[in-house]
Amino acid sequence: MQEALTFDDILLTPRYSNILPSDVNTESKFTRNISIKIPIISSPMDTVTEHQMAIAMALEGGIGIIHRNLPIERQAEEVRLVKRFENGFIKNPVTVSPDDVVDTVHRIAEENGYKKVPVIDKKGILLGIVTELYYIWPEDKSKKVRSIMKPVKNLVLAREPINLSKANKIIKNEKLSVLCVTDRSGKLRSIVTRKDLEKNQDYPLATKDKDKRLRVGVALGTGNDLLDRARAVAGKGADVLVIDTAHGHSKNVIEAIKILKKDNLTKQIDVVAGNVATKEAVRDLIKAGADAVKIGIGPGSICTTRIVTGVGAPQITAIMEAVKGRGKNTQVPLIADGGIKYSGDIVKALAMKANAVMLGGLLAGTEESPGETLLAGGKMYKAYRGMGSLGAMEKGSKDRYGQAGIKDSGKFVPEGIEGRTLYRGPVCKTLYQLVGGLKSGMGYLGVKTIKQLQQKACPVKITSSGKVENHPHDVTITKEAPNYQNN
Repeated sequence: MQEALTFDDILLTPRYSNILPSDVNTESKFTRNISIKIPIISSPMDTVTEHQMAIAMALEGGIGIIHRNLPIERQAEEVRLVKRFENGFIKNPVTVSPDDVVDTVHRIAEENGYKKVPVIDKKGILLGIVTELYYIWPEDKSKKVRSIMKPVKNLVLAREPINLSKANKIIKNEKLSVLCVTDRSGKLRSIVTRKDLEKNQDYPLATKDKDKRLRVGVALGTGNDLLDRARAVAGKGADVLVIDTAHGHSKNVIEAIKILKKDNLTKQIDVVAGNVATKEAVRDLIKAGADAVKIGIGPGSICTTRIVTGVGAPQITAIMEAVKGRGKNTQVPLIADGGIKYSGDIVKALAMKANAVMLGGLLAGTEESPGETLLAGGKMYKAYRGMGSLGAMEKGSKDRYGQAGIKDSGKFVPEGIEGRTLYRGPVCKTLYQLVGGLKSGMGYLGVKTIKQLQQKACPVKITSSGKVENHPHDVTITKEAPNYQNN
């Protein structure tokens, strides 16, 4: 019988080092074609990732995966909100016609937050711009846009072709809030905003696509709505499609990968598939066309799969098996999903040759998670539940556990629980501590890059006494540290 290990069962042996934590580079691969500056991904759970979390993750150098317990239209809108948050050139910007009324402009500002709106004619020719300063609400509600807009002849414009650096220079030199970019015929091609310029400076590690928009992933199931959902989110600019199931080594998942890789609207988008825990599973998913594979059967703090079904694999062993299954096909990253309690576990997962980690519980308590905020015993908490919990299954995740055909919620066989986790404040603070721990670990091992970490780390198995010794002991903790809780 094979022995299986998880994070608490191993440690990494320190090595000679002349590397300081500030010297290391934490960039890693997320999928075959996408890299991230920090190897951390937020989980597609309905108490973890919607657009607020996805935006925050991308700004800090990671990426978020929008959960699928949402109607198709709502999930697509979540993607749009991320892609519109920070841009270089905003292509196909929201516009109005000169015959629209101020009420239309005001509704755009209220619903989308866009207070400066270009005015174009039926052919797309730029005629001017209207801002919140050009009207008084609601006094001017029925006025035509043409009567209040600033005409194009009074605007500072840029003409294609132009790069982002030159556009930003015009914005700074001319003291503009919005720069409109036109082609030779005067058609509006894109806009660049001062606000986005400032965001670019504030978040130099942000994960962006070729158009300088934040990257975001989307969770999909294998049900009848697979292609409709995938096409809808692809149309809003989704960068990654994640086939998210409890048992990824299955016919439905393999077929789903093939469907996405053949469809004209989705075949250019990277596909992540999972979850799995064996070398055979990884090999089969890569063969089917997966651009990354998600590893983990039952390690999550709110998951009961192993208890309910008797099936699973401790996470360190699952990662080791996945590496064997990937073999020499190292351009396909492995994502360790679940079981991470401390920043040191991230170091261990990467050392065992995972390329990134996916977090749920450590992010669920942050300000940006969609979980409900609770007050109990004088402390703040946020709701956190497994996607296999009764509540989540009732909302739509039942097919993730092979129970799509069950209509009566009383007949669900849940594989997760509902709970709460301590409120942690803005996610940037949590990420700072997690990445800080990763950098310190790499310093102890004398490595500058994730690749070197994977090549040089020497894991050792420890005893139960070693596990006790790992934690503070023989002392009463009187002041909590921001990166340590022994629940």
